[in-house]
Amino acid sequence: MSKNNSVYESIVAGLNEAIEDAKSDKPILKRTTVTIEPVKVYDANDVKKIRKETGLSQKLFAGYMGVSDKTVEAWEAGTNHPSGAASRILRMMEMDKELVFKFPFVKNATTK
Repeated sequence: MSKNNSVYESIVAGLNEAIEDAKSDKPILKRTTVTIEPVKVYDANDVKKIRKETGLSQKLFAGYMGVSDKTVEAWEAGTNHPSGAASRILRMMEMDKELVFKFPFVKNATTK
C-alpha cells in the first residue's frame, strides 16, 4: 500500500467517524472546549513596573518587545497603551519573571 493510499484511508476513516458522531444521539468523539483569556489592558504604571522587573532600559525593553523606543516612552507616559501581541508578551513577562532570560532576544555584551 502506498503512502498516499494510507493517508486517503485515514482521512476517509476520520470523516466516517465524524459522520457517525454527528448522527448519534450521544456524542461518540471526545470534545474539548477551549477558552482564550481576554487581552489584558496595561496602564503606564503596569508597563513601567514590568520593565523595571526585567532590569532592562527603555531602549532594550523596546528592542525585546519589537517596538520603538518612543512606543515604550508613550506607554510609560500613559499617552498610548500596549495592545494585541504586545499585551500578550507583557502578560507572559508578568507571569514569568524569568521570561527575558529564557528567551534572550537581547544579548548581554561582556566588556573586558
